[in-house]
Amino acid sequence: MSIIENAMVLAAGLGTRLRPITDTMPKPLVPIAGKPMIDYVLDLLEAAGVTTAAVNVHHFADRMEAHLAERSRPSIVISDERAALMNSGGGLVKGLKLLPEGPVLVMNADLFWVGEKPGEPSNLERLASFFDPETMDMALLCVRNEDTTGHNGKLDFSLDAEGRLSRFKDGMDNPVVYAGAIALHSRLFTGAPDDAFNLNIYFDRAIAQNRLFGIVLDGHWLTVGTPQAIGQAEDAIHQFATGA
Repeated sequence: MSIIENAMVLAAGLGTRLRPITDTMPKPLVPIAGKPMIDYVLDLLEAAGVTTAAVNVHHFADRMEAHLAERSRPSIVISDERAALMNSGGGLVKGLKLLPEGPVLVMNADLFWVGEKPGEPSNLERLASFFDPETMDMALLCVRNEDTTGHNGKLDFSLDAEGRLSRFKDGMDNPVVYAGAIALHSRLFTGAPDDAFNLNIYFDRAIAQNRLFGIVLDGHWLTVGTPQAIGQAEDAIHQFATGA
């Protein structure tokens, strides 16, 4: 099974929808069932064989750095965005410059999942093995809407029988939600702008060239965008931990 040893975690957002909680702490450090959100993400990466993760910081950057300094695995490299937020694409490009060229896993610091089957390859291991840089610009981890908690119901892509993704439109088959994890090769961003831009630009370019692919998540996906969603996520974590 292929292993991708480097990762980028997008963690610099302001978390405005999670106010007032994020008025006093960065969103990735908001505890869910007693554990900061970003630690769920880093634990998933560590279990998949990632040894080094770049993490971008902006909102309460000092607190983020202090928390991340306590972690030994994966090894953390800070991508400092204190001066200006770079959006998803610009932040990713800046962070990738801190990692060796090659395949990389990318995750959002506030999107994670529970309920993976013990003894079977994890979702990130499956994604790493599925990704083929010769035929794909990116491979996205996706999830069925019914396997989400905290999501607003928006459908992002349609997944065809070969694993290709296209933007979802009403009436299309096999709708899925983007689960916030990507496998890609860093050379994809050769010549990319150094300023802020949205990663969706690269999704659409890949779709236009039939080079955006995806697999479906095993388990249950959690997104915590509002204070009310914290309890929902904690209930889901408890349910999958206890089998209740």
